Amino acid sequence: MINKRICTVEELKVFIREILESCKDSRVFLLRGDLASGKTTFVQEFSKVLGLKTYVTSPTFSVQNSYDDKLYHYDIYQNGVEGFLSSGLLEELEKDGYHLIEWGDEKLENILKQYFINYLVISIKKENQNSRIYKVSKCIN
Repeated sequence: MINKRICTVEELKVFIREILESCKDSRVFLLRGDLASGKTTFVQEFSKVLGLKTYVTSPTFSVQNSYDDKLYHYDIYQNGVEGFLSSGLLEELEKDGYHLIEWGDEKLENILKQYFINYLVISIKKENQNSRIYKVSKCIN
C-alpha cells in the first residue's frame, strides 16, 4: 500500500494506477484537503485512468455527477454528511463503479464503517504551485 507521494498533475495518473492496483477491494474514496488543494483535479485524472472521455467538473451545487456508470463524483461541502444521507446518496455507493467523495470527513467514515463499506482516505495538501502531497490510508471492514 502506498502511503504518501508528492506528485505533479502529470505524475498523478501513475500514482492513481498504483492505488487502484494495490487497493482492488476499495471503490469508495474520501478526498480531503483545503479549498483549491486539488480534489477535483484528482477526480479528473482518475477519470482519465479509467479511460473516460467526459470532462469532469466539480459537483459543488449538484452534489453528485456520474460518468458512464463507472465514476461517481460527490461534493458534500455545501450540505455535509447530513445532506448526503438525506439525499439518499449513501445507497448510491452500492452501484458498481468508483465513488469519489470530496469533503468526506470522520462522520462519513463512521457511517461507512457501520455499513461495512471499504474505503480509502486520500488527503491532499498543496506543496507548491505545481505539486501536491497525497497521503493514502485504508479501511477494510
